[in-house]
This record gives sequence, structure tokens and C-alpha cells, in this order.
Amino acid sequence: MTHEPTQKLTHLDNAGHAYMVDVGAKDITKRVARAEGYVTMKKETFDLITNNSAPKGDVFAVARIAGIMAAKQTSTLIPLCHPLQTTKVHVNFETNHASFDINNPSVRVISEVHCYGKTGVEMEALTAASVACLTIYDMLKAVDKGMIIGNISLLHKEGGASGTWTKENS
Repeated sequence: MTHEPTQKLTHLDNAGHAYMVDVGAKDITKRVARAEGYVTMKKETFDLITNNSAPKGDVFAVARIAGIMAAKQTSTLIPLCHPLQTTKVHVNFETNHASFDINNPSVRVISEVHCYGKTGVEMEALTAASVACLTIYDMLKAVDKGMIIGNISLLHKEGGASGTWTKENS
């Protein structure tokens, strides 16, 4: 079995100790990242969301605000992330997405984060999508404790020295 050369991990020094990367010499560029996550649930739970009749109120409104707040707090949650001045955080939901579980529907959460900075906003987009998914669970756990959160992934990033990247088949 052959392995391709691995890229050096930027958050480890030569002795293998974690450290925060110095981005001071990097250029300020526009950075954009999009991420997604899914919450799979029973059909009855899904109907509560789509009919806006969940016991705790408007699930999407609360999850959207939670995702936005989470993106802005990423550096306090992820130890080696730099604090960033985001210029846009958008969280949206799709209810017509096929689930990986053919017997139960899913809500797809899509987040997009923008900033002008020296480092990317991938972690902010992933954090926004994750926390929005967790908030959907929290808002509906009284009626469906078996919901599944998953498939959280980066869809797209642009800006910086590494340029643009888009997930295949997204």
C-alpha cells in the first residue's frame, strides 16, 4: 500500500506540542466558508417543524440565532482558533432533503460565514451548523429523543493562500 506524502500539521511544533499558529504575516483577504449538518427524526417530529407547531416554538428561528451566536464564539470553544471579526453569518434550513435513513426525514442545516481576515472561517461555519443542529435537537427532544445529528461537513471555502476548495458532489 502506498501513501501520499502527508502535509505538516500546522498546530504542532517540532516536538509535537500544540500551539496557536502565528498568522500575523499573512495578508488580509476575504474569507468565506459554507458547512452543513443534518438532523434525522421521526416523521411526526418533522411535521411539527414544517407546520411550525413544536411545543417550544419556532424551531428554525431559535436554531438560526443559536448558529449565528455559535459562529461568533468559535474561538472560545475551539482552543487553537483565532478570534475573527465575522462580517456575515447566515444559517438556513432545507426540509426537502433525502435522509440517509430512508424511513425518516431530515432537516439539512446550511451555514455560511464571511470575514476579511488573515485566517479562514471554516471552523466558524462548522460550529454554526453543529450548534444549529444541536438546537433543533434541544427544541424537539421532548417529543423525539431518538433524533440523529450527523454528516457535519465543510462544503466550500475560499480566500487565503490555499484558494478555493469545494467538496465533491455538494
